[in-house]
Amino acid sequence: MPIVVRIDVELARRKMSVGEFAERVGLTPANVAVLKNGRAKAVRFSTLEAMCRVLGCQPGDLLEWVPDDQEAPTAAQEAAR
Repeated sequence: MPIVVRIDVELARRKMSVGEFAERVGLTPANVAVLKNGRAKAVRFSTLEAMCRVLGCQPGDLLEWVPDDQEAPTAAQEAAR
């Protein structure tokens, strides 16, 4: 999928658990997992806004477009940057 979700990277940088993040954003942990694993087909702007508010980041920190012919780096590779 050409859109890669980087929630796990931002959570790791802030040492925030999925449960805490889900509660603060107003999502279930299962829905956070759907987003993290790239299985979501859409994200509401209000949800994206809440995620950015909780994490103190910009939408581009959470979402990245990667051409189909390129492999997206893993969370461990991203955290090492």
